[in-house]
Amino acid sequence: MMTRIYPIAWAALCSITVAWAQEKPLDQKMDFEEYDPPSTLVVPEHHLTRAKFPFIDVHNHQFNMPSQDLNALAKEMDKLNMQVMVNLSGRGRGSTEHLERSLENVKKNNSGRFIVFTNMDFAAIDDPQWQGRMLKQLEDDVRKGANGLKIYKSLGMFTEDSKGKRVHIDDPRIDPIWEKCGQLGIPVLIHAADPKQFWQPIDENNERWLELKLHPGRRHDSDPVSWETIIAEQHNIIRKHPKTTFIAAHLAWYGNDLKKLGELLDQFPNMYTEIGAVIAELGRQPRAAKAFLTKYQDRVLFGKDSWVPDEYETYFRVLETADEYFPYHKRYHAFWRMYGLDLPDDILKKIYYKNALKIIPHIDASQFPK
Repeated sequence: MMTRIYPIAWAALCSITVAWAQEKPLDQKMDFEEYDPPSTLVVPEHHLTRAKFPFIDVHNHQFNMPSQDLNALAKEMDKLNMQVMVNLSGRGRGSTEHLERSLENVKKNNSGRFIVFTNMDFAAIDDPQWQGRMLKQLEDDVRKGANGLKIYKSLGMFTEDSKGKRVHIDDPRIDPIWEKCGQLGIPVLIHAADPKQFWQPIDENNERWLELKLHPGRRHDSDPVSWETIIAEQHNIIRKHPKTTFIAAHLAWYGNDLKKLGELLDQFPNMYTEIGAVIAELGRQPRAAKAFLTKYQDRVLFGKDSWVPDEYETYFRVLETADEYFPYHKRYHAFWRMYGLDLPDDILKKIYYKNALKIIPHIDASQFPK
C-alpha cells in the first residue's frame, strides 16, 4: 500500500529540508568577557555630566590630600556640581602627620569644600594601653578638625591581634570607641565585608565571576570567617550603640535585597547607608529601587568611592532620568544594563545633600538650596 503525501505536507517537508541544508553551524567561539555588543535599542538618552543639585560625596578617598592642589580638585568637582567632598582617608595609611597636614591644607584652601574623617588602627587591641590611646587620639583628631570616623573593611576581615586571632568588629574592647563617637557627635562610616558573592563558589552561578577572574585577590571563598559572621558583627555594634550614628557603606551590601535592607533600617534608627560602588544594584531594579528610596529617603546618602570623575554620569543618570537599558561603566561589576529611577526633586535633594547635612558636622549648609 502506497503512502499518499499531500501537496501541503510535501511543501512543508521540502522547506524544512532546505532550511536544514542552508543552516551552517557558526565556527566561532567567544569567551563571556569578550561578548559585549552595543545595544541596538533606540530610546531617549540623557548623558548627565552634572548633578541636578549640588551634592555631597560622603564616600571619597584622597590619599594625597596633605600636598595636592585642592583648588584644582575643587575645579574638577565644580564640573560635576559636587559642592563638598568627604575624604574618608584622613590618616592616609595611619599617620597622625598625614591627618594634620590634610586638615591644614583644607583650612588654607577651599575649607568649605572638603570634610575629613579620621581612621584607627586596631592591630594592637590586646595592648592594655591601646584603648586609652585610641580614645585620646579620637578626641584629639576631632579637636583638630576631623568630622567623622571611617572604619576600613580590614576590621573583621584581616586585622589580627598579637596572637594572630581575627579582631571582631563587635569586640567589646572597641565599645568605648563607638560610644565616644556618639558623645563627640560624629558619624562612623563603616565598610564591613565585601559583596556576598566573593564568598561563594567561583562558578557559572556567581554573578561576580568576571570580577573575581580579573581580580582574584578579591576572592574569599576559602576564608575561615563567613560573610554572614562579619555582617552580623557590624549589626551588633549598631544595635549596641543607639546613640552613635553609623553609615553602613555600599548599601550595607544589601543592594540586591532591598527588603532586607529596609528591615535593617527599620530595626536601627541610628543606621544610615550610602550608594558608593553599588549604583548598579539600584539601576537593574528601577521600580523596587524607586520605592525603596521613596520610603527611606531620609536615610540614604550619596557616595561614589573611587575618584573617577567620568563615572559619576552613571550615578546621575540612574537617579535623575527615566532612561532605559544603558550600560554600567565597569562591566566586571555589572554585565547587566541600567534603568533610570527618575526620582523627584525633593528626594534627590535629600540623597544629594540634605541627609548628609543632618549627620556630618561642620558642613556649611549655606552652599546648598533650601
